[in-house]
Amino acid sequence: MSTVKEAVEVDVPVHAAYNQWTQFESFPEFMEGVEEVRQLDESHNHWITKIAGVRREFDTEIVDQFPDERITWRTTSGDTDQKGSVRFERLDDTHTKVELVMEVEPSGAAEKTADMLGVLDRRVKGDMKRFKQYIEQHGGESGGWRGRIRPEDSGRSL
Repeated sequence: MSTVKEAVEVDVPVHAAYNQWTQFESFPEFMEGVEEVRQLDESHNHWITKIAGVRREFDTEIVDQFPDERITWRTTSGDTDQKGSVRFERLDDTHTKVELVMEVEPSGAAEKTADMLGVLDRRVKGDMKRFKQYIEQHGGESGGWRGRIRPEDSGRSL
């Protein structure tokens, strides 16, 4: 698995950054290659991506979600094997550090080559910069879900 890690500081309060990240269906607006995210329920999403010309569909499960602190997920089915976490750190009343860590198992020759060339790393860095622009230009979140999901709720350990 390849690990990608990127952080940005956003000029919004921690609750605004966190709330926006819970709006999964808005991800195509700032994540390159994400064509659609459909929220199935509080802890499951269906993704359609197209990266390096390769279209993938997969499902994810949120396994740990704590408002204003973290969201952790993993794939449960489909064309992609990944897991990750996004953490939110309050810097002051109007600034937040958002840190994304993902582990992705490239599948297929095109994805393995792209991974070796650092395409995923550059894509995540760009996505985080676009998230910063998105939330700051909108002046706040477009919605939010403040529920708590615990690892034991998913029936599997992290």
